[in-house]
Amino acid sequence: MKNLKLKQPLNTTTRLMYQIGLILILVAGINKPLLAQEDAPGRVPEYEIPYVLPTPEGVKDVLNRVKMYYESTSPQTIVDSQTGKKITDFTTFNPNAVPSPGFSGEYSYTHGVVLSAFDYISKVTGDQAFVGDNVKFFDYVVQNLPYFQQNADKINSEKIGSWGRILDFEALDDCGSIGASLIKTYLKTKNDSYLNLINRTAEHISHNQFRLEDGTLARNRPQYESVWADDMYMSVPFLINMGVLTGDNKYFDDAVKQVLQMAGRLYIPEMELFDHGWNVTSGDYDPRFYWGRANGWTLMSMAEVLSILPENYEGRDEILHIYRSMVRSLANLQDGDGFWHNLLDKNDSYTETSCTAMFTYAIAKGINEGWISHVYGPVAVTGWNATRSRVLANGAVDGTCEGTTFAHDNTYYYHRGKSIYATHGYGPVLYAGAEMIRLLQNDKIEIIETNFGAINSTFHFLLKSEWPAKE
Repeated sequence: MKNLKLKQPLNTTTRLMYQIGLILILVAGINKPLLAQEDAPGRVPEYEIPYVLPTPEGVKDVLNRVKMYYESTSPQTIVDSQTGKKITDFTTFNPNAVPSPGFSGEYSYTHGVVLSAFDYISKVTGDQAFVGDNVKFFDYVVQNLPYFQQNADKINSEKIGSWGRILDFEALDDCGSIGASLIKTYLKTKNDSYLNLINRTAEHISHNQFRLEDGTLARNRPQYESVWADDMYMSVPFLINMGVLTGDNKYFDDAVKQVLQMAGRLYIPEMELFDHGWNVTSGDYDPRFYWGRANGWTLMSMAEVLSILPENYEGRDEILHIYRSMVRSLANLQDGDGFWHNLLDKNDSYTETSCTAMFTYAIAKGINEGWISHVYGPVAVTGWNATRSRVLANGAVDGTCEGTTFAHDNTYYYHRGKSIYATHGYGPVLYAGAEMIRLLQNDKIEIIETNFGAINSTFHFLLKSEWPAKE
C-alpha cells in the first residue's frame, strides 16, 4: 500500500469506494472475526493479589499461624542478661535479671494490641486458646514483678529489658495500650493481682502524663508541646475500658475529649485524614504528613470508643462523623492491589502492612456495627486479601513499617524500614482477621462473589432488608 500513488484528486464517490476498499483489506488480514475475541489477551484482568472472597476457615488459618509464630518468640521467663540463662533462685537479687526477650514477652504497646486482638478473636470465634495467651502473659508479669519492685534500688537502668519502664511509667507508650488489654483480661479472670497495674496505669494517664492547658494528652518531644496522632491509641482504649471496669463516666468523658481535641489539632477536613503530629511552635502552619499507621491508630481508637459508648452519649456523634469521613477518604486512597501506602496521599511511597490491616479492621467493623454502609464491603475484602499476602508461611507478618517518630520531612517517612521484626503489624492483622470472620458471617448481608476469569465481575455486598424477600 505504501507504493500506491494518486495522480489526480479523487471525487467524493471514488474517495468513499477507496476507503471501503482499505477497510475490506484490513478486515481480510485478521485471522479471527472481531466478535470472537472473548479470549484475547488483556481482556481478562490479571490480579497480583487474588480478587476472591475469603472464607472464614481460611481467615482462621491465618490467625492460627500468626498466633503460633508470635507466642513462640519468647519463653516468658526471667533470665540473666549477661549469660542468657534462666534464673530459678529468687531468694537473692541478680542485678542482671531481665524478662526474656521476644515479642510475646514484652510489656509494650505493640504487645498490648496483640493481646487485645486475642481477646477479641476469642469473643468472635469462641476459641479460648487465644485469650489463654493473655492470662499466661499477665500471670507471668504479676508473679515476677515484685522481684523487681522490691529490689528497685539495685537496678542500674530505667528500663527492665523487654518490660521497659514498668516500674515507673514515663509515657503513654509505657502503659496505655497494654493496660487496655490488661483490663479486658481482668474482666474475664477477675484476678485481683492485676488491679495494682491497672490502677497505676489509670493514675499515670489521668494525672501524671503531660497535657496541654485544655487537657489534651501531649508530649514535650520532639518539639515543645507536641500532639501525636499515635497517642490517641496509647490512651483512649485504656480510658474507655477503664470506664467499663469502674462504671465511672469520668473515663468515658476523658476518652471523648481526647479524640475530639486531638482531632481539633490533627484532623484535616479537606483531606479527611489525620496529620501525624502538631506542635505549638508551628501552630496553624504546622507541616502535614499523612502517615498511614498514625491514621490507623486514630481509626482503631474511634472504633473502640464507638463500640462501648452508649449511642446518645455526648460527643459520640462527632466521633462517628470523623470516623465515617475517614472511611470515605481511605476507600479512595486504597491501592489497586488492596494496600494503603506508608504516606497515604503519596502512592509512590511503599505499600505498608500495619495500616492496611488497621483500615481493613475498622472498615469491616463499621459495616458489621452499622456505622457505615455495606457498600464498603469490597474495600474490606481487598484490604484483607492484601494483608494476608504479607503473612508468611510460618506466621510472621512482613512489610510493617518500623517504629516512627513525629517527623517533619517526606524523605524520612519514605525511607522507614519495614520487616517482620516491626511488631506493630501483628495486632492489627489479628484484629482484621477477626472482623473479617464477622463480616463473612454477617447474616444481614448477601455477598455476590466475583467470577474467576470473568471479563467484568466484581463483589457486591447487598443489604438483605432493602430487597424484596426471595420466594
